[in-house]
Amino acid sequence: MNISVVGLGKLGAVLAGVLADRGHQVIGVDLNPAAVDAFNQGRAPVSEPGLAEMVHGAAARLSATSDIGSAVAKTDATFILVPSPSGPDGAFSLKMVLNAAEGIAKALREKSSYHLVVVTTTVMPGSTGGEVLPLLERVSGKKCGVDFGLCYNPEFIALGSVIQDMSTPDMLLIGAYDQRSGDMLEELYRSVCRNQPAVARMNFVNAELAKISVNTYVTTKISYANMLAEICEQVPGADSDVVAAAIGLDTRIGRKYLKGAVGYGGPCFPRDNIAFSRFAELQSVDATLAKATDQVNRRQAARLAERIIRVTPPGETIGILGLSYKPDTEVIEESQGIMLASHLVAEGFRIVAYDPAAMNNARRVLGAKVEFADSMEACASQAAVLVIATAWNEFKSLSPKHLRQSNPRPVVVDWWRILPEAAFEPVAEYIACGRGPSEARGGQMAFAADGVARSV
Repeated sequence: MNISVVGLGKLGAVLAGVLADRGHQVIGVDLNPAAVDAFNQGRAPVSEPGLAEMVHGAAARLSATSDIGSAVAKTDATFILVPSPSGPDGAFSLKMVLNAAEGIAKALREKSSYHLVVVTTTVMPGSTGGEVLPLLERVSGKKCGVDFGLCYNPEFIALGSVIQDMSTPDMLLIGAYDQRSGDMLEELYRSVCRNQPAVARMNFVNAELAKISVNTYVTTKISYANMLAEICEQVPGADSDVVAAAIGLDTRIGRKYLKGAVGYGGPCFPRDNIAFSRFAELQSVDATLAKATDQVNRRQAARLAERIIRVTPPGETIGILGLSYKPDTEVIEESQGIMLASHLVAEGFRIVAYDPAAMNNARRVLGAKVEFADSMEACASQAAVLVIATAWNEFKSLSPKHLRQSNPRPVVVDWWRILPEAAFEPVAEYIACGRGPSEARGGQMAFAADGVARSV
């Protein structure tokens, strides 16, 4: 199929690459000349693991333009994947989506063949049918369901694993105007997905609600795990990992996202939760649970800072490993590591930080307030207190020999519990999130990765 993708950002560029990799002819559309030039030269316009190789391999099927009209004219379906920034009230702005839809509609006016329009950008419930559809019909002079089709089809992905998430999704969520629109989109995805995902088809508003509901539910689970970890830290012998592994065996709960650590961040989770609350308010419903989830999350960086301050002499050096909001991405939006650094700088500590991918972005935010090390080892060697703020695989190779040799011993705050405690305890004070005083832990039962209880 010939497909156009409007918006070559973190998701749009990957969607275009995945579609081309699976044999479709794809035209990317973006107003950024650098993104257009990159695609036309066989280069990835954004950083995402595996994307550069994918774009290079599918270069013959990929092109890009800033002319949305020409792209629509040459294709059978158009995906809209432009930003929908949050407004002051937390609701998503539809401005960029409507701008893209207007450009598509003008092209549809000149087109005689059927064309499928797919809104993939996350929008507020009621947007696709309430604003996008009327605009498309008004500007094009065409009728939805006759001359063109319309679907709302959000992605469920995580930066750092976007290619895998798009290629092997848990499910496909399709909000369709009619049977023909939904069938066309489902058939396209069947040619793209390397698995056989469940397909949930429904009307626009249910799909829009389902999208932000998924993220709101996941964030609630994360905040619950963090609350549990905070409680366990006060109870001798308690270990939140052991508790979470046990309750995660219950099929009503499941184990995903049930790990107490730092708060959630990134471009989706925080804002989707707030948007859900705002939408509920517009329906005269108090989304108490969503608000509480956000409140718990927003205190996590300050909570970690307080814990660190208690064990750090005034004016000492604190090392922070991890500035991206999650591993395998350079994105620092709502990053707990960045928030932590800001809290500690305000308290007068010298901060040295390192991240495998996010250093440039972090410099733009933190500036000269923070020193940036060239490596994990260089950061660790200077720190009286070393904090693991992001669970990068690289940090798992940290060795006790990399720590600062000092008296008193350095402190390692392993907020993700990725280091072997037994290896670090002889040379450092090891602090893990979610664990109570260790002297009372002997003889308890621990849960291994397979969920089987074993005494320790």
